[in-house]
This record gives sequence, C-alpha cells and structure tokens, in this order.
Amino acid sequence: MSQPTVLYARDGRVARLTLNRPDALNAINDELPGELRAAVERANADPEVHVIVLSGAGKAFCSGYDLRLYAETPRPVPGSQDMPWDPLIDYQLMSRNTECFMSLWRSLKPTVAQVHGYAVAGGSDIALCCDLVVMAEDAKIGYPPARVWGCPTTAMWIYRVGAERAKRMLLTGDLIDGREAKALGLVTDAAPAAELETRVEALVKRMASVPKNQLMMQKLMVNQAYENMGLASTQLIATLFDGIARHTPEGVAFKTRCEQVGFAQAVRERDTGSP
Repeated sequence: MSQPTVLYARDGRVARLTLNRPDALNAINDELPGELRAAVERANADPEVHVIVLSGAGKAFCSGYDLRLYAETPRPVPGSQDMPWDPLIDYQLMSRNTECFMSLWRSLKPTVAQVHGYAVAGGSDIALCCDLVVMAEDAKIGYPPARVWGCPTTAMWIYRVGAERAKRMLLTGDLIDGREAKALGLVTDAAPAAELETRVEALVKRMASVPKNQLMMQKLMVNQAYENMGLASTQLIATLFDGIARHTPEGVAFKTRCEQVGFAQAVRERDTGSP
C-alpha cells in the first residue's frame, strides 16, 4: 500500500493536515488533490474541530505539480494530450483539481497554511486557497509557470493583492520570500523559520477559542464578497487558459525539452530571463 499523500490528525480543536510527499517536496500527483479535499471534509464533519492547519512534510510546503510525472513523461499524460488536443478534456481534469484546492477556501471552518521552503506553482494555488497564510521569512512563493506552461487555475493572486501586484507576479513568474509576501499583503504574517510553528500556533489558538458558528459566519460573509466579484467565472477562464498554456507551440516545446534534459534543467532554462 502506498503512503497517503495527505496526513490527518486532530489536536483538541485543531485539525492538522500535512502534505506527505516529502521526497518530492510534496509535489502534486494524481492522488493528492482528492486526498486533500477528503481531509478537509473530514475536518468539517468533526464537531470538535474549530480550525484547520495545513503544512508540508520535509523541506517544503509544496513545489507544485510533479513535473517528473507530467512533463518528463512522453505524452499523452494528464494535462498534456496528443495533438490535436481537446480543451474540454483538460478542463475537466484541472477544474476537478481546482475544486479540490478550493475546498480549503469553501471549508466552513477556517484554514491556515503554514508555509516553509517553497509554495510555488500549484503549491501557491494550494496555499492561497487557505483563509490565512503564515510563511517563514526565507520561504519562497510564486508562480513560475506563468512564463511558460501554466496559468494559476484558482486565480487567487488577483483577489489577494489586486490587479497591479498580481500582474507584477504573473508577468514575470518571479518568486518572492516571506518578507516581501507580507509587505505585498499576499500573506498574513512572516516569521523567522525557527519561530514559524510558534507563530502559527499562537494564531490558531486564538481562533480556536471562538465558537464554531461565529467562525463560520465571519468566513462565509467575507467569502461571499469574493463570489460577488466573480471568483467562479475568473477561475473558469483561468482553468481554460491553463490547458491552453500547455498546448501552445511554446508549451509543447517546453514539454519536449523536459523530456530531453529533465524537468529541472528545462525549468532553469525557462526561468533564467532569457527569451
């Protein structure tokens, strides 16, 4: 039996979810989105739980989709079809994953991401679907596939930092550290790495002392404002664009390069800043 990709534990009023592919920096595989959603649903069904904390095992929160599985492996693979491609097949796959990540946002109980190491690409989607994000000061967050091969399907960048700052991140694909992420208003707090867990625990303890019904009402009220701003329709077009990005001439060329030299080298070439 393979290990679960998401671990679940309850500590008093707190459900603790842990992304559990440490050898792959918790990269997203076929199973992780669904197991994450199931863990969120389990926490919501537990009458003892008031707050959910999501963290990553090992050296990182989440390094995004596992490019060894999806980029190095010759097509057809999930997210990279033979040509000509059917955009609705891709949309069906990625919208399902997006809904799994958004279970954190739509959870009736508040969710807190504890980010260390990296929360990049699809990993940033997961982190930014949480209600609150606390990062280590030296942790990195960003969406490098904005350069080639992706569009953030949750579209949470725009709703967290506004148009100009979202464009600054998505038109470059840059990574920023926890200090800058806090200064931009992208995350709730940034702490020295050695103090990250203590900082999260203080926040979670304060939240967990509030009655569940009060937590639910405040969260639902705030979330509804985002729904009224068109969150669902923005995510629909972002998810379609994500599939397109993997099947453009440049996207196909990137996939071919990953197969030739491995995804790590192809990503280094993509992210250097050279045309």
